[in-house]
Amino acid sequence: MFSDISGYLLELRGAFSNHIIFGIGILLMGSYFMGRLAEKVRLPAITGFILAGLLLGPSCIGLIHRDLDEALAPITEIALAIIALVIGSEFSLKKLRKIGKSVVIITLFQLFGTFVLVTGGLVLAGLQLEFAAILGAIASATAPAATVAIIRELKARGPFVDHLYGVVALDDAGCILLFASVAAIAGSSLGLGASLFHTVSRAIVEILASLILGAFSGWILHLLTRKRRRTNEILIISLGVILILSAVSNTFHLSALLASMAAGAVMANLSRNTHRIIHTLDSISPPLYAAFFAIAGTELSVAVLTSPQILLMGGIFVLARAAGKIFGVHIGASAAHSDPLIKKYLGYGMLPQAGVAIGLVLFLDTMPYFAINHDITTTLINIVLFSVLVNELAGPPLSRYAVVHGSALD
Repeated sequence: MFSDISGYLLELRGAFSNHIIFGIGILLMGSYFMGRLAEKVRLPAITGFILAGLLLGPSCIGLIHRDLDEALAPITEIALAIIALVIGSEFSLKKLRKIGKSVVIITLFQLFGTFVLVTGGLVLAGLQLEFAAILGAIASATAPAATVAIIRELKARGPFVDHLYGVVALDDAGCILLFASVAAIAGSSLGLGASLFHTVSRAIVEILASLILGAFSGWILHLLTRKRRRTNEILIISLGVILILSAVSNTFHLSALLASMAAGAVMANLSRNTHRIIHTLDSISPPLYAAFFAIAGTELSVAVLTSPQILLMGGIFVLARAAGKIFGVHIGASAAHSDPLIKKYLGYGMLPQAGVAIGLVLFLDTMPYFAINHDITTTLINIVLFSVLVNELAGPPLSRYAVVHGSALD
């Protein structure tokens, strides 16, 4: 009898686990309850959202099937586009004149500090230099989504938040360039015949094209909303422009993240409606953010915890990355003569890691050497997935700690 009930329940789970509407619904409900539970133990709600996705996903209960990942991808794209627009909207010329130099200095120190420490640590642990350098470049990536969600949740403002937004935004552009350069050099060393000039120039063109497309979209958004007063009109126009921008960016293999940031920056400097646009988008943000982080949770795999090699290399990756971010920010802020609170706490806000890192490591599959050497490719991917698992769970609480103390919130 119990076997019959168990079989029926498994059959029922199979029927629902591939249904996209059920998937979104169960992720939202799971996110709500896990988010409330996280807040009760003084953790950010997004930690609960991620845990909900992990529990409901294929690694645990399995109510969300692996095949749903592709179907749920549009939610991730929309959420990231809105998050990037929010970051960009903080880049007014007035703020940039005030913080621009220090943001660039801090970004460079933490970017290269992370790269050097992760690469060196993995080489000492026995990983080949070329592979260690590739992972070092990937380690420099930071996930802006968690940082933005926590800042919005706490309603934090001020110089600390401005610096955090700026460093997170520049970090992604720097990471893409660094990865392109390292991949080209490593590829040449591994006998792929990759051209450093070609690879780096392609990355520069991608970044510039993304920024130009985003700037144009921000100008269009300004023109279409500057005389609008009704909230529903602003919401429809803004969401439409954001979705088109994201689709065009992805179609032409540009960075939707950088494009949306550029759109937000241009909009912030042209439109008096900037705050109204962001406030209007806030009305759809809660369920979108909850679904986004829950979907990220479904992609995490506890299976990476079973390999001693992955635990060793992944542990070194996580610790060296954290040291690079925290001490890199500290040294950079000292060199830039930044506020003591920025120097002390901003590095902890750089620890979350997700989409960009996963995207870069999966890009290795397109390189001839890694396409035919599946063992090393799988090892590198699992090391990054282990880091994402740890940093997606531990990163948000540390980011919240950074924002609370760095912004001197009660």
